[in-house]
Amino acid sequence: MLDTGCWILDARYVIINTYIMNLNFHEHLPADFSDGSRVWIYQCSRLFFVHEALEMEDMMNEFVASWKSHGAPVKGFANLFFGRFIVLMADESATTVGGCSTDSSVHLVKSIEQKFKAEMFNRQNLAFLVNEKVQLLPMNQLEYAIENGFINADTPYFNNTVLTKKELLENWIIPVKDSWLAKRFKFPEKV
Repeated sequence: MLDTGCWILDARYVIINTYIMNLNFHEHLPADFSDGSRVWIYQCSRLFFVHEALEMEDMMNEFVASWKSHGAPVKGFANLFFGRFIVLMADESATTVGGCSTDSSVHLVKSIEQKFKAEMFNRQNLAFLVNEKVQLLPMNQLEYAIENGFINADTPYFNNTVLTKKELLENWIIPVKDSWLAKRFKFPEKV
């Protein structure tokens, strides 16, 4: 099932929520994966269209079904969240994910990037929740956005640096003031 925030998508139905973005992604993560499961998040430069998400769902399901590490099956998970973020997860409690199996997951994302002509590896774009929408902001424009009040210390930030399922659950969408950005940029005091 693909959770895009504005719509939740699987082969059976599409639900459209046009008023408030549902940030409850937790319910779409596998409950049977350990908290220490490794996580990789890839952020797209644009929203995926519904027909692209359907194709991508097939690609991700095929990948997870055949994901192996040193010949052993990987207990894996892949999903699209908020129409923009591909989240890959590997529960290493049974099989450790090695370099080649990690490379194969990167190959999946690169094939999605090429197929849909969407940039997936630009780490200079930061994602924030502004006016109930995921907004990307190039890092070199963040200071301007802060000075002009577009982003503040309480603005929700998508912290794509999380490494485990536990961190994903607790620290993926956090206020800017709780992120690494707070150490790098000065935010005005609230009046």
